[in-house]
Amino acid sequence: MFESAGRIVYRGRWTLLVLSLALAVLAAPFGMELFGRMVDGGFDDPKADSTTAARWNDAWYSGNSPDVVVLYRHPKVRVADPRFKKAVHDSLRRLPAAHVRKLATYWTTASPRMVSKDEHSTYALITLRGGPQTKQRAYAEVKDRLAVENLQVRVGGSVPLVKELNDQTGRDLARAEAISMPVLLVLLVIVFGSLVAAGLPLLVGLLSVLGALVLLRLLTEVTEVSVFSLNVVTMLGLGLAIDYSLFVLSAFREEVRRGATNEQAVVRTMATAGRTVAFSGLTVATSLLGLLLFPQMFLRSIGLGAAAVVLVAMLSALVVLPAVLGVLGRRVDAVRVVPVFTGNGTFWRGIAASVMKKPVIYLVGVMAVLVALALPFAHVKFGNVDHRVLPAAAESRQVAEAVDRDFARNSMAAIDVHVLIERHFAGKPAAPGPVGQGYTPVSAVTPASPLDAKPFADRIDALDGVTGVDLAGVSQANGAVRLSVRYDADPMSARAQQIVTLIRSMAPEPNMRAVVVGGSTAAQMDLMASLAAVLPWMALVVGGVTFVLLFLAFGSVVLPLKALLMNVLSIGASFGVIVWAFQDGHLAATLGFTPTGTIEATVTVLILAVVFGLSMDYEVFLLSRVRTEWLRTGDNAAAVALGLEKTGGIITSAALLLLVVIGAFSTAGITIVKLLGVGMFVAIVVDATLVRALLVPATMRLMGGVNWWLPHWLQSLHNPHTTGSGGPRGVTSAGRAVGGSPGAPAGGVPRSTGASAGGLGGPPGASGGGVGGLTGAGRGAVAGGEGVRPRALGAGSAGRDGGGARRSGTAGDAGDGAPARVIRPNPDGPGWYWENALGDRASEGGVSGRVVFGADTDPEPVAAEHEPEPPAQHALNPAVVGRGPLRKLPYSRREVPAPAKDVEVGWVKVTAGRTRVVRAVPGGWVWAEVES
Repeated sequence: MFESAGRIVYRGRWTLLVLSLALAVLAAPFGMELFGRMVDGGFDDPKADSTTAARWNDAWYSGNSPDVVVLYRHPKVRVADPRFKKAVHDSLRRLPAAHVRKLATYWTTASPRMVSKDEHSTYALITLRGGPQTKQRAYAEVKDRLAVENLQVRVGGSVPLVKELNDQTGRDLARAEAISMPVLLVLLVIVFGSLVAAGLPLLVGLLSVLGALVLLRLLTEVTEVSVFSLNVVTMLGLGLAIDYSLFVLSAFREEVRRGATNEQAVVRTMATAGRTVAFSGLTVATSLLGLLLFPQMFLRSIGLGAAAVVLVAMLSALVVLPAVLGVLGRRVDAVRVVPVFTGNGTFWRGIAASVMKKPVIYLVGVMAVLVALALPFAHVKFGNVDHRVLPAAAESRQVAEAVDRDFARNSMAAIDVHVLIERHFAGKPAAPGPVGQGYTPVSAVTPASPLDAKPFADRIDALDGVTGVDLAGVSQANGAVRLSVRYDADPMSARAQQIVTLIRSMAPEPNMRAVVVGGSTAAQMDLMASLAAVLPWMALVVGGVTFVLLFLAFGSVVLPLKALLMNVLSIGASFGVIVWAFQDGHLAATLGFTPTGTIEATVTVLILAVVFGLSMDYEVFLLSRVRTEWLRTGDNAAAVALGLEKTGGIITSAALLLLVVIGAFSTAGITIVKLLGVGMFVAIVVDATLVRALLVPATMRLMGGVNWWLPHWLQSLHNPHTTGSGGPRGVTSAGRAVGGSPGAPAGGVPRSTGASAGGLGGPPGASGGGVGGLTGAGRGAVAGGEGVRPRALGAGSAGRDGGGARRSGTAGDAGDGAPARVIRPNPDGPGWYWENALGDRASEGGVSGRVVFGADTDPEPVAAEHEPEPPAQHALNPAVVGRGPLRKLPYSRREVPAPAKDVEVGWVKVTAGRTRVVRAVPGGWVWAEVES
C-alpha cells in the first residue's frame, strides 16, 4: 500500500505541490480569523448541577453573573462621599444601552460587601448582551468609556479575561516561533549539513501550524473552542511535523546516496519510513481522540483540534514532503554549509551491547529512577483554573486579586443555592371559552417568595463554617429562589467542599421541589466526579485501539502490552515532576508563574492523553526496526541490539528537535501552557533516554522469543497475504512460484521442465530447497528447462558457529573459469552479500562492489550497490560478474507450502529484467538469474 502511495505521490508531485501552495495561500487569511473567536472556560460538565446553576444565574435572575468588573479607587476620598458616586455613575451612563444589559453598583444594591475594608474602593458589575462572541464585540465598544477622571480604574471579569488570554496566546505563539525556528534551523543544518535539507522539515512544520489555525477556525463554526487550544495544538503540530519529516528525509537521502533514482527513492522511503510515520501518527491521534469521551468543552475542543493537526502533520510528511523530494532528488543536499556527520554507531552499539549483557541491572536501575520521579504524585491536589493562569501584570488578574484581598472574602465566589418552590393553583381553573377567544383552563399559581426558602436558609446558616446566607434573587416565572452562601475558607479547600456536600445532603422542606447547588467549589467537585467516571472508559478505548494498531504494526500480542506498560511508567514520571514543579512550586521562580498548591484536573487529563501519544511515538520507531532485524536474523538479542544501534542516533535527533519546540512554548505567559510543556518535556526526555534506550531493550532481552509470540489463530489476521496453509497468495502448487516481490514482472519466477518439487529454497545457511523448478545441488549446479536461461551458479560451504549465528561460507568454483563466490552477512545493513574473490584484487582488476540480497521489510534502505564491469580475463563468462549497474527494486521473502520437509525460506531479488534466486543446498549455496 505504501509503495503504491509513493508511486502516486511521485507521479503527481507537481500537481500536489501546486495544490498545496494554493491551499496554503487561500487558507491563511481564514485561519487568522481564529483570534477573537475562542472562549474561556469549558472546564465544567454540561450535565452537572453546578453547570445548571450557572446557567440559571444568567437566564432566571436578569443576568446576575457579571461579565465585566470595574474596580474604582481613590487614595483619599471614601466611597460614601457623594463625589465618588457621581463620578462612577456619570461614567456608567455613557455606556451604550445596545451593548449593556444590566449595571450594579454599591449605590444601587446597598450591599456593604461592594465596599473595600479601607472604604476607598468599590466596584461595578456590568452584564453585556448576547452570546460569547457578541459580548467580546460589546466589550470592545465599552472598554474605552470606563475611565473616570480623578479615580484609579482597572477592569476585570470573565469577558476581559478572555480578551487578555487571546492577546497573551498570540504573543506566546509569536515568541515561541521566534525562539524555536532559528534554533531548529541550526540543529537541522548540523544534522543534514545543507540548508535545503534543513529547511524542508521547517516547511512541513509551518504548513502544519497553518493547518492547525484553519482546523480550529472551522471548529468555531460548529462548537466552542477553548482559548487554551491554540498553543497546545500549534506546539503538537509543529513538533510532530518536524519529527516525522526528519525520519522521511533521512530515509530518502540514504536511498539517493545508494544510487536509487528519484522515483525509487520516494517509493522505498514511503514503504519504510512512511509506514512507520503512518502508524505513529495514527497512534498519537488515537490517544488525543480519547479526549472526545469527556463532556468538558476544554478537553473536547483540544482533543479534536490536536488529533486533526497530528493527522495534518502526518499527511504533510507523507504527501507534501515526498513530492518535494521527488522534485529535488540529489539536490536535497544542495547549499552545503557543514560537513555531513556520519557516525558509525559506536556509541549506540556500546549501549546496546551493555544492555544485552546486563539486562537485569538496567531493568532494576531504570525502574528505581522512574518510581522516584513519580513519587511526588502521591500527594497531588486538584484545583481549577482561575485568573492566576495569566501573568501577574495582567489587569484582569490584578482586579480579581484586589477584590479577593480588599473586600469581603469570597464575595465573588459564594456558594449558589437554587431552591425550587412547590407551588399550587391560586384558584379553581377557569372554564374554557370559545376557541380563539383567549380563555385558558389553567388558573394562576401562587407566587414564589423569599419566605418560602427562609426555613431552608436558616438551616444552611446554622452549618459549621457558614458565615451568612443572603437572598440573591427570585424567579417568579420558574418558581425559584436563589440563595448566596458565604463562608470563611478557600473555595478549593476541603472545608468548602464539605459545606457543599452538607447542603446537597440536606432534606428539602415540604414546600420545596428540588435544591440545586452551584458556585466555584461545587463546580470543582462536579468536575472531579465527571473525570473520574469517564477516565476508565478513556483508558479502555485508547488502550484497546492502540493495542490493535501496534498488533498490526508488529505482529505480536506481547509487544503492544509491553508498550502500554512502558507508557504508564513514562506518564507516572511526568506527573511526579509536574506536582513537584507546579503544585509544590519548585520551578515557580524559574518559569515565572504563581503556584496555587493544586494542579488543574482537566489539564492533567490533557497531559495524560498527549504524553501517552508522544511516549508511544518513539517506541513505534524503535520496535519497527527491531522487528525488521528479528525477521531477518531470527535472533531476539541481536535484533534488539541492532534495532537500538540503527535507530539511536536519528531518534535522539528527533527528540532533541521536539524538545526545542516544547521548550520554546514552555516560556508562554499562560500557566496551563507552561504546565503542559513541562509535562511533555519530561516525558520525552524520560522516554528517549531511560525508557526507549535502556528499559525497553532490557525487557525485550529478558523476554527473548516471547516478545514475538502470536497465537496461531491470529496469524492470518495479522498477515492478510497468507493463506490457511501458510503460503502466500499466488502460490498454486509446490514447485511453481507465482507472483514475486513488489515491482517484479508478472509471472514471477517461471517453472522449468523436469524440476523437482520445491518452491523457494532456504536462506544462506539453510538446507535443501528448490526455486520454482531450479534443479541440481552442489558445485556447478545449473537451472534448465523451458523459460529459464541459466546465467551463473556457484556453490560453497557454510555453517553456524557455536552460538547458532550464521557464519560466512566460501563458494567453490562455478565452472567455466568463473571466479569463486563468497557469501557473507551484510555488515552495512540487513541481508547478505556476494562478491567475486579473485585473490589480489589490485593486480587482477578485482571487484569494487557488492551485490546485496536477502533484505525484507527493512526501515532503512538496502544499499544499492553496483555490479562491476567484468575483468578482461573473464570476458568468456561475463554473466558471472555482470555488466554494469543493476537497477535495484525491493526484495521479498516468500514461503510456500511443499511436500518435502527440507523446503524452507528462500530469497529473491528482482532487478530490471531478471530475477536472482539464492537457495541453500548441501555443502553451500546456489544462485541463478532467471529472465522474466
